[in-house]
Amino acid sequence: MKSLFCCPLCGAPLERDDTRWFCPSRHSFDKAAAGYVHLLPANQKHSKDPGDDKAMVAARSAFLEKGYYAPLRDTLCQAVAEYTVNFPDPVVLDSGCGEGYYTAGLFQRLTEEELTPQIAGVDLSRAALRRAAKRVPKGEFAVASVYHLPIPDKTADVLVNIFSPLAIDEFARVLRPGGLFCYAVPSARHLWEMKQVLYPSPYENLVKREDYPGFVWRNVREIRYTANFDSSADLMALFHMTPYAWKTPREGITRLEKLERLSCQIGFDLHLYQRT
Repeated sequence: MKSLFCCPLCGAPLERDDTRWFCPSRHSFDKAAAGYVHLLPANQKHSKDPGDDKAMVAARSAFLEKGYYAPLRDTLCQAVAEYTVNFPDPVVLDSGCGEGYYTAGLFQRLTEEELTPQIAGVDLSRAALRRAAKRVPKGEFAVASVYHLPIPDKTADVLVNIFSPLAIDEFARVLRPGGLFCYAVPSARHLWEMKQVLYPSPYENLVKREDYPGFVWRNVREIRYTANFDSSADLMALFHMTPYAWKTPREGITRLEKLERLSCQIGFDLHLYQRT
């Protein structure tokens, strides 16, 4: 069976069967028991086990399953469904797919639209990909870097990037001309009330629409709502999903840990670009 992935060693197309992915040059990659494939060459690894660990993935998965970010997922799915309405079998790549929360939403929505999506996701975390492959058994998932996507040139009809590294040159390479690039960023006052707990003088997120070579900006979908977090576990899971986890003073974290509930502004801008 033909794979959406290409060989990370020689760039040739990959075929796959029930146990492995392989190319004409006889490079072979075993299928993990959980259903994903490891396509990250040793010279691209920056640690023994890169990406989020099992505990971080479990906490994020539990948080997302409660629907706190469902409006973002639904808006993403609507935008992609509108774009692919005339594609019988769209190729969709989730770059930095994590545990597959958004990937699964896309697969379900496009299937409900009576399409036959070919969907793939890449991430550095094996713990996350175990969950992603279970969520979307008909998808393909690989341990890989977004800066070296194991995807042939001009293959994807849609590429989504939800809070993952922005590798714009690679995104331009793998998207076909006219392809859709969906990019989610936080709004100015996203998580404002949490920031008020963490920092003495919080500041708004910088909001600026960027232009990228090889892409034309089409529009933005704004998502704004208030979420009521009703447990310390959910608040701390959210905290560790943000960049604040790396730069918050200990006293700010202590204040957050003491909270059992918090009503908080949520805001995302989903930018839609088209490959020129």
